[in-house]
Amino acid sequence: MTEKQQIVELRTAPHLRQAPSVDQIMRNVVYALLPVCAFAVFQFGLSALALILVVTLACVGTEQLFCRLSDKPTTVGDFSAVITGMLLALTLPPGFPLWMAAVAGFVGIALAKVMFGGIGFNVFNPALVGRAFVQAAFPVAITTWTPAFAPGRFTEFIPTTWTLPFVQPESVSTWVKNVAVDGFSGATPLALQKFGDATHAHINIDHADLFLGMTAGSSGETSALLILLCGAYLAVRRMMDWRIPAAMLLGAFLTSGSFFLLDNQAYPTPLFTLLSGGMMLGAVFMASDMVASPTTPLGVWVYGILIGFMTVIIRLFGGLPEGVMYAILFGNAAAPLIGAFTQPRVYGTGRNKATKP
Repeated sequence: MTEKQQIVELRTAPHLRQAPSVDQIMRNVVYALLPVCAFAVFQFGLSALALILVVTLACVGTEQLFCRLSDKPTTVGDFSAVITGMLLALTLPPGFPLWMAAVAGFVGIALAKVMFGGIGFNVFNPALVGRAFVQAAFPVAITTWTPAFAPGRFTEFIPTTWTLPFVQPESVSTWVKNVAVDGFSGATPLALQKFGDATHAHINIDHADLFLGMTAGSSGETSALLILLCGAYLAVRRMMDWRIPAAMLLGAFLTSGSFFLLDNQAYPTPLFTLLSGGMMLGAVFMASDMVASPTTPLGVWVYGILIGFMTVIIRLFGGLPEGVMYAILFGNAAAPLIGAFTQPRVYGTGRNKATKP
């Protein structure tokens, strides 16, 4: 074969491949979330299962209700409301009262999705809007944590699960003593780091426990390994832009690493920052929301790095131990501007002429 000869690959028709539909993408996201939900139930028991079911049903029911009220065809079958419910439940404490959880589901769909015109028009991630509402409305309940792998978690509910409106729930600390859980401080690793020893940021938590999900926290945020594996499934199937979670984790790593280098006693390690709290869940399943994130090649990196940066700043200097939720909502708000300023240049034109005919 001479240098000028080339190999031509012949393939049979069809040569064009149809892009996956919205229903197919949403259904695969549900598949990816199922292992995370299963681990939450394994870790926290019946209360986590009830929480996931109630929030998901509240989201689906709210969407169906507004479809009926507006005399529009039902959109429940596209699975978007199911995803919102699953994600929202995974961001809540496992013992969160179910009536509050239902309120979160209603607000997430009604306020962040229906009011903006439905799927494809929402500016903010609906699950995070629902979570932000209940964090403001019920600050005590949303910061009440329970131990992971408690004995009897499959035979009894966490007492706060069935708390009724305007009723004082049973003390979680009393329940923890009754189920013989020793050494549980009632705080997540992030809370211990934030509100523990003010002169020392390093707490006695094994990074392996954070990676595998052996700590207290929100229902579905604890296992970084499982979340990464589920995200890899979506990325391999090209149903998630892997650059967004990669950029968010990179932004968080660089920001936290910079502070750690300045004072390694006052600030946590970059690895702790990546593995703790809702960092992984937010990066993989929430920041990557196709509707609320930019689509330009440069924009997705700017967007993700911005969220990672904001998360660390809120964690270190804000009044709350966690910053993922507010950082992603901030990124959602900035996404249109990021997309506008990162439009690729049309070949043969200047950048300022890229959008002109």
